[in-house]
Amino acid sequence: MFNYQFFFLAIWSFCLSVTGLELKLGVDCLFEESNIVKLRGKKLGLITNQTGVNSNLSSTIELFLNHDTQLIALFAPEHGLYGLEPAGVKVESQSINGLPVYSLYGTTRRATSNMLQGIDLLVFDIQDIGCRSYTYLTALCYILEEAAKRKISVIVLDRPNPMGGLIVDGPMLEDKWRSYIGYINVPYCHGMTIGELACYFNQEYHIGCDLEVIRMKGWQRSMSFRDTKLCWIPTSPNIPEAETPFFYASTGILGELGIANIGIGSTLPFKIVGAPWINAKQFAKKLNAQKLPGVIFHPCYYRPLTGLYQSENCQGVLLFILDHKIYKPLSVQYMIIGLLKSLYREQFTNRLKQLGAERKQVFCKANGNEYMLEVLNNEEYVAWKLISYQFEDRQKFLAKRGAYLLY
Repeated sequence: MFNYQFFFLAIWSFCLSVTGLELKLGVDCLFEESNIVKLRGKKLGLITNQTGVNSNLSSTIELFLNHDTQLIALFAPEHGLYGLEPAGVKVESQSINGLPVYSLYGTTRRATSNMLQGIDLLVFDIQDIGCRSYTYLTALCYILEEAAKRKISVIVLDRPNPMGGLIVDGPMLEDKWRSYIGYINVPYCHGMTIGELACYFNQEYHIGCDLEVIRMKGWQRSMSFRDTKLCWIPTSPNIPEAETPFFYASTGILGELGIANIGIGSTLPFKIVGAPWINAKQFAKKLNAQKLPGVIFHPCYYRPLTGLYQSENCQGVLLFILDHKIYKPLSVQYMIIGLLKSLYREQFTNRLKQLGAERKQVFCKANGNEYMLEVLNNEEYVAWKLISYQFEDRQKFLAKRGAYLLY
């Protein structure tokens, strides 16, 4: 006789594994008996912020304190321990309940000998967004370098790449343009978790840090953050939702040009591209005609509350991602830039000429090269030149990164 109870139980178990309801974060796995012994007898420093929570939303800081570990210092990245500060604003060191909270985005961006005094083991637990220019990755790289110098061990608690592990898109980073918004030579969208990146950086850059990654359980490379069924904690003021990293990767570099508003100052950060001189219907029609995979564009009308074109009536496009598995964020971004130039040449060229030296530097650092700016200044039709740039280098990276994939 067919056992229906067993059959439906098997189906339910399969669905749980596929949807990610059984997914365990690195921090969940750390506090299992087999791993928590690694903290015993060690004086600990914890690099974290508001995103440091387990799958039940318990704070990583509280978990350390409740498990009677010897936590002696906290370290906070850009935006601060609670994610309150805007991008680029210095964060002051402070103390909470007698624990020092050292800023890694203040007068120094590196942990100093004074900050690290007495620490045996550093633990890193921060949610990244999967883009090279997002500074939490650089904060991790700096920690690995400073820990290696002082022979301090590091544990990275792994977390999902919110865009999944399959999107590899955009230019590599040239050494000349290494900076805090691009410190490691990977494509702009690298398709790696923060733990995988830690291993990659430690090995490829010969850092020599005593590093361990506490892996997740149940995560698959095809999963976006929504697929994990985990709760998204905004990683910074303009990354409010789990889908925002896709849009950040699609418009963030454009924002550095100061040519079009990218939704900063609206309720849709990075999801819209607009300006007073854009014709919304024309722009949407031209973009949709390109048939870029996994995305459509809708005419959009809005008035930014702050930022570029503040209080001005803007027209532009609203991005809708239909299929993240085939979506190419940088291809979308460079197509948007290319069509802005070809459709609105006078306005685009005038704004580009007004670009100050500092803004040009930031644009090149975000791209990882100066080629993009040279193309914008000197070429008439730019989209496909930008999209195809460094294709062979990306293929080489794909072959290399395989050795560091944990899932």
